[in-house]
Amino acid sequence: MSVPSGFQLFPAALDQAAQKALAQAVLGLVATAPPARYVTPGGKAMSVEMSNLGPLGWVSDAAGYRYQATHPGTGRPWPPIPPILLDLWARHADPLTPPDACLVNLYRGTAKMGLHQDRDEADMRFPVLSVSLGDTAVFRIGGTARGGKTASVRLASGDVCLLGGEARLAFHGVDRIIPGSSSLIPGGGRLNLTLRRAAPAL
Repeated sequence: MSVPSGFQLFPAALDQAAQKALAQAVLGLVATAPPARYVTPGGKAMSVEMSNLGPLGWVSDAAGYRYQATHPGTGRPWPPIPPILLDLWARHADPLTPPDACLVNLYRGTAKMGLHQDRDEADMRFPVLSVSLGDTAVFRIGGTARGGKTASVRLASGDVCLLGGEARLAFHGVDRIIPGSSSLIPGGGRLNLTLRRAAPAL
């Protein structure tokens, strides 16, 4: 299967210096909003550690999937989205309406992400923009129906990909990361930064 229409990959969109600066900035910011393994509504703990940046953050617990303005553990607002991420969004996603949420996923060891759709946002006209930092991910993407054919794409550090159009509601996930493929993240692993417009645009 080829990737669905609306999936765009921008290889090496960030050079090594930009990757290092962004990784350091994000890790510094989430020190005040500690990443945690969220629990699905069904009670299963995810293998990926998550935090957020921006006015809204995506969270999951027994009450369901949702966006909220505060960290579920600290009760404090999420840290701000770094300017470099806002610039990437303006360049590749939407130059007029900024993102209001950036999900920070930290993959270490055998962490992975099952096939899912990003559908908790108010307006599906806005794409999802994903930035990879650290170890290479084996990314899987399919169509808009669960159980259909999928394609595998490797996302290396500095790559940026966009899910828009037909691909906006494509099922996608991460089969695994390739340990040791990058030395960018202290202690190893991968940061995935997913920019979204969660609230309705004014």
